[in-house]
Amino acid sequence: MPTETLPSASGNAAMRLPPYSEEAEKGVLGSILQDAAVVDLAIENQLVSASFYVPAHRIVFEELVDMATTGRPIDVLTVASRLKEIGKIDQIGGEHFLYRLIDSTPTTAHAGYYIDIVRQKRMLRSIIECARNAESACYSSDEDAFALLGRVEQSFFSIADRQHGEVASWPDVVKRVMTQIETVGDNSSSGIKTGFPDIDHYLGGLRPGNMAVLAARPSMGKTSLAMNIAENVARGHTGGEEAAPVGIFSLEMSQEDLVMRMLCTYARVSMHQIRDGRLGGRSDRHRSLVQAADVLRKAPVFLDDTAGLDVMELRSRARRMRKRHNIRLLIVDYLQLLSCREFTRQGRQIETAVISGNLKAMAKELGVPVLVLSQLSRAPEARGEGVPRLSDLRDSGSIEQDADIVLLLRRPCKYPEDQEHDDRRLAIIDIAKNRNGPTFNEIRLNFEEEFTRFDSRAEERGVDGFAAGEEDDVF
Repeated sequence: MPTETLPSASGNAAMRLPPYSEEAEKGVLGSILQDAAVVDLAIENQLVSASFYVPAHRIVFEELVDMATTGRPIDVLTVASRLKEIGKIDQIGGEHFLYRLIDSTPTTAHAGYYIDIVRQKRMLRSIIECARNAESACYSSDEDAFALLGRVEQSFFSIADRQHGEVASWPDVVKRVMTQIETVGDNSSSGIKTGFPDIDHYLGGLRPGNMAVLAARPSMGKTSLAMNIAENVARGHTGGEEAAPVGIFSLEMSQEDLVMRMLCTYARVSMHQIRDGRLGGRSDRHRSLVQAADVLRKAPVFLDDTAGLDVMELRSRARRMRKRHNIRLLIVDYLQLLSCREFTRQGRQIETAVISGNLKAMAKELGVPVLVLSQLSRAPEARGEGVPRLSDLRDSGSIEQDADIVLLLRRPCKYPEDQEHDDRRLAIIDIAKNRNGPTFNEIRLNFEEEFTRFDSRAEERGVDGFAAGEEDDVF
């Protein structure tokens, strides 16, 4: 039976002109030549020379922007003179081309409409270009299909958000940073607060685009601490902050187990009593759980418990989560359970380095803080002290390199040889790395193991939660 040959969509598409509007492009340029202020409107709407399809229009617009940036007057005579100076007047067809642009623009009142048409046509051409690149890659690339899907998806998502390849203006960056500094000066944080004053005091919150690593040996409570932070952020219990959507990728625990833990933590009910059937339908514990469920079901938490995720697939899911739900904090539990199919055969150390780099890139791409949980090696036990170090991060030194913040969690009661601490509730966090601030050892928290809940040790601190004079010594 002969095989049916389908017509090639790309073959037909290659015979068609890309979408553009010559009249709208003329309208934008003619409006600028008649009213120089229109160039600012075009720049604000992210028009660049590549937004124009006609080559001559690109040349004229590029020079108009340059003249506006350098403060030169703009009209037909000055633009024609400038194009002659740089030897491009003949490339546009002579000085008469500029006059025809004005003749084709009866009024500048519709400049915004012309600009919008040019911008949309550029976007359509970008979509077509992405689609063609995706088709070409599918036929010719040896790349893993999941990795290719993630890259293609990213290229489509970035069309609406990207700045068309333009480097951000230095004055704008300085102004934006000063705004952030002044915001911090108004006793607020530029980052997402964790709800633990001791931690927020040193970190200033988890900053957008940063990758924070919370590392510990097994059974130290790193998942519990991450879920406590998620609850604080999602409920707005972080010290005056509004509730913010939180995305969670749980590669180890199921949705039901995590929700069970969060309910018991909030209601301060032991999970062992529930699993042993000792809750009771009318008990105070049951009423506390009902109240907790009523509160937590309203919290903007978005949970993905897909096991064995490839890091590129995780980035794809996180990208959609960010678009759909505007999440402000992303939690990944935990790094060593992620994989990267392309590098699986090159050894776990290289694979982990790629995973870590992708998580950092994801934080920057999404513009949100990413809290990544990580295992530590057995080195703390081997040293006989139980105190973790930055070098104990498991599988790769790239985690230490990529992370902006590294928090090391330990509970001294887990180490009988630790004679210094005899409080079974004591949990200690060391800020082993803080790219934008100070490091600090032994931030002390209480851990109620029965309820898997961490609390600040405010009663051991000063009025504001810190020892007297401590703030003056930090920064």
